[in-house]
Amino acid sequence: MANSDRTVIGWREWAALPALGVARIKVKIDTGARTSALHATSIEPYETDGEQRVRFRLQPGRKDTTIMPVRDARVVDTRDVTNSGGQVEQRYVIETDIVLGEQRWPIEMTLTSRDTMKFKMLLGRTAMRGRLIVDPQRSFLTGRR
Repeated sequence: MANSDRTVIGWREWAALPALGVARIKVKIDTGARTSALHATSIEPYETDGEQRVRFRLQPGRKDTTIMPVRDARVVDTRDVTNSGGQVEQRYVIETDIVLGEQRWPIEMTLTSRDTMKFKMLLGRTAMRGRLIVDPQRSFLTGRR
């Protein structure tokens, strides 16, 4: 794919996760992270009809302390991830659509506590591959949702 076919984004953007009921979340674009990450609490794995699933709660806003109702997703993997503090933790990986600007596509995302982080979601390089170019000097190039 040529560079002209890719959307230019800034180092932070507004996005939506419609399947999870998140109409707006501020996302830090992180080319250093392989996989995207989403702040989740009350993470509870379970199995139904032979399928691994996970229940969890989201709090998409940093200042908004409203905790959303329980969400549910199919687990596509569990991975050891090194967090920003250098600690390795095992995380559940789910797949969900992201809407960024005019684009919508499925991404894999790990669920983890980002309670102390400024951004409740990171968009990693695997999710951006072939679609986006990051301009680290700019922000919110895809508009405010």
